[in-house]
Amino acid sequence: MLSVPNGFFANYWSPQELAINLIVFSNLFGALLLGLIVGYERTYHGRAAGMRTYGLVCMASCAVTVIVGYPAFWYGGLSVAQTFGHSPPDPTRVIQGIVTGVGFLGAGVIMKDGFNISGLTTAASIWSSSAIGILVGIGFYSAAILLTILSAALMMWAAKLEQWLPSRPAVAITLCFRPGFTPREEVLSRVASERGYQVASGSFQIHRTNDREEWRYVAIALNKDAATSLSTLAAELGQFDGVEAFHLSHARN
Repeated sequence: MLSVPNGFFANYWSPQELAINLIVFSNLFGALLLGLIVGYERTYHGRAAGMRTYGLVCMASCAVTVIVGYPAFWYGGLSVAQTFGHSPPDPTRVIQGIVTGVGFLGAGVIMKDGFNISGLTTAASIWSSSAIGILVGIGFYSAAILLTILSAALMMWAAKLEQWLPSRPAVAITLCFRPGFTPREEVLSRVASERGYQVASGSFQIHRTNDREEWRYVAIALNKDAATSLSTLAAELGQFDGVEAFHLSHARN
């Protein structure tokens, strides 16, 4: 019958273990800060992967990496072989398999619809939760609790931070022209500029069916506060000569 030594669980909260958790704390905070900085650059340019996605991935990657440097403090700092009489497999190989497998799982929730990509933050949060499980598994309970709090706070409040910071949101535009009408790219670019937008280079997609053309492209706001709103754009597009139908949506590409 398995016998657990006295004070076995207390070792997980010993001063030495807490000191190592404090080091992990500082690494997690540093990784989160740097991830947010990189993510803001993507948010500013209207990309799908923003501050939340980059913050979660950077922080979780740090958590999985930093624990490798302190194997003597895994499992409460006790030797499993001495305690239970057997040698465990190499935990780093187990961690590698978990991170790889969960990465494929996260890829399944990412969806692309035209110029819009959704599910990136959900995928990153799934990957982050695997890092939380790894921290709990090796006995870094305090670090696991901190990573849980930071991940939840990041997903709840980072979106509000993104809205508060200066950014350049993008709009996906689809224009269906009446038969026989030939649009010009320079005219569309000028119209967009007059309304506070810049047509993203390389975003044009042109479809032609019989004598009818359909143009799809992305317009990026030069200033989110000064750019024309989607509702106003919709009202104006309905008056443009040659435009038979249109579709507008916020683009996260």
